[in-house]
Amino acid sequence: MATNRTYNRRNIFTVFTIVLLISLVLVGRLTYIMVYRADYYGVRAQQLHERERPIKAERGIIYDRNGIEIASNKPVCTISVIHSQIKDPETVIKLLSETLGMSEDKVRKRVEKVSSIERIKANVDKETADKIRNYDLDGVMVDEDYKRYYPYGSLASKVIGFTGSDNQGIIGLEVEYDKYLQGIDGTILTLTTAQGLEIENAAEDRVEPMEGNSLTLSLDVNIQQYCEQAAKKVMEEKQAKSVKMILMNPQNGEIYAMVNYPEFDLNSPYTLINQDESQAATLTDKEKNNLLNEMWRNACISDTYEPGSTFKTVTAAAALEEGVVKLTDNFYCPGYKIVEDRKIRCHKVGGHGAETFVDGIKNSCNPVFIELGARVGATNMYKHFKKLGLFSRTNIDVPGEANSIMHKIEDIGAVELATISFGQSFQITPLQLLRAASSIVNGGTLITPHFGVSITNPETGNVQKLKYDFNDGAVSKTTSDTMKSLLEAVVSDGSGKRAYLPGFRIGGKTATSEKLPRGTGKYISSFIGFAPADNPQVIAIVLIDEPVGIYYGGTIAAPVISGVFDNVLPYLGVEENYSEQEIEEYGIGSFTVPDFLGKSKEEADQLIKVHEFGEIYYIGEGDTVAEQFPLSGETVDKNSDLILYLD
Repeated sequence: MATNRTYNRRNIFTVFTIVLLISLVLVGRLTYIMVYRADYYGVRAQQLHERERPIKAERGIIYDRNGIEIASNKPVCTISVIHSQIKDPETVIKLLSETLGMSEDKVRKRVEKVSSIERIKANVDKETADKIRNYDLDGVMVDEDYKRYYPYGSLASKVIGFTGSDNQGIIGLEVEYDKYLQGIDGTILTLTTAQGLEIENAAEDRVEPMEGNSLTLSLDVNIQQYCEQAAKKVMEEKQAKSVKMILMNPQNGEIYAMVNYPEFDLNSPYTLINQDESQAATLTDKEKNNLLNEMWRNACISDTYEPGSTFKTVTAAAALEEGVVKLTDNFYCPGYKIVEDRKIRCHKVGGHGAETFVDGIKNSCNPVFIELGARVGATNMYKHFKKLGLFSRTNIDVPGEANSIMHKIEDIGAVELATISFGQSFQITPLQLLRAASSIVNGGTLITPHFGVSITNPETGNVQKLKYDFNDGAVSKTTSDTMKSLLEAVVSDGSGKRAYLPGFRIGGKTATSEKLPRGTGKYISSFIGFAPADNPQVIAIVLIDEPVGIYYGGTIAAPVISGVFDNVLPYLGVEENYSEQEIEEYGIGSFTVPDFLGKSKEEADQLIKVHEFGEIYYIGEGDTVAEQFPLSGETVDKNSDLILYLD
């Protein structure tokens, strides 16, 4: 019996000890939670009774160089439902589907889905959202939001890019500067019961959103419009496939305009251009995606091509740098040049005959440049290509840039060197060529082409200036000065004559490149030009893809840049400076309009003879001048038109 009592006491003691230890652990844990972790679990408890709804932040504004908004925001709303709070689901489904233009089945799936919050539709215009708000439907939330808006529609669409439904950048500058442009979303915190029902009269906590930083570009809306109008005009006239154009400051790499015509509407980026609704409806998803990617493609930086004769600027600069040619060197062009077993022709079938190096550039003579390439040699040519940035991307601040496609140095024979010398058998992007040409005419500085100028914080007003790399020594100043003079001669007295602009010193080079595969009759006509020739402030390149009919660069591409420069140079503050020969040849000058009022038609005719008017228009059946335009005393340019109203 004693043994059993001892055994029982031991068991009781063991159980008591275990219970005591467990109780001590529980008390300790409870003390830790209630005392030391009280704040943490208080927050967790509150979170269980809070529902969080985001408040979208405004995306940063994008401005052109003059402070004009080219990407901004429109207030819109997001419509959502909270399943646990809906009291009349059928009414909610009916009203939302009717008001939002959605099918009842689609709305029903979202309304009946058991979740804390379900989005029905985003980017709803304010008028529609207010209508839904006025329905006062239990469980229906109307939250403020923003939608990206592009005031100029298709202007520079493939450069600026657009955003997705979540306001994140998709292409172009919108994605490149996304981390700056994106703001920080705010939140609305609402207290709820354990069943997820909002507690009436409970105050909402609101964390305000922070607006994104704004971005200022070097792009100029007015210059971009000039260029797009010129591109559209030549594309329609020549029934071309597309037109590409870039205008840039060759001194610092700031890009004023970049055109990839036709452009697309940034406010409707998923609507295919050149496709009607019936055609678009027959496309598979894969076909449509391919067409969209092609439509969004920035060909100025993403597509490579054989530059043709515009590349002769690089060959000439390399030859001058190596000291293998002088301006007075003599050449002979019979219309072709034999290189190993190849007969490589000049564009002038009968040949240019005897010519100097200067003549060779003005005539864009292939045999001259084949000879220059041979004198420079493949190794030295590639050395200068590298200095001019032709083996690397330009690092422009727009995504999707391609690199050049060049021969390996060990694969370059005499024939390859000959074709390289006049811009064939390799490929580069238009922007790579423009950067190389800029280095040749700006004194030898290899710049970084770019759009971004500064980032501004809207809260503090702090401005961050963006900086870009540059390297001196691409060519010597002597070579640069010589090349500027030679390329000015191309425009004043050579193949680029149709780019000539009285009062402005223009330099440039034409090209007509046959597309691969050869023999298809498809060409790219191009021209690269800069002004003023002695101190370039703007450089431009235009490429007309597959023009119909006449396709020579000097004939159809050079006038495009001339027309653009005619608008852009005065706009940039470059003043006309006419030579005496230009004043005489083009009738440059002005005069004061005489008074024709009260004079007979015969007297008016006599007065007109001693003034340099252009077209004369008589309106009316009388014999006495009753009104005139321009008015007497006005100063007008020579050859201005005159309108006389007869009574």
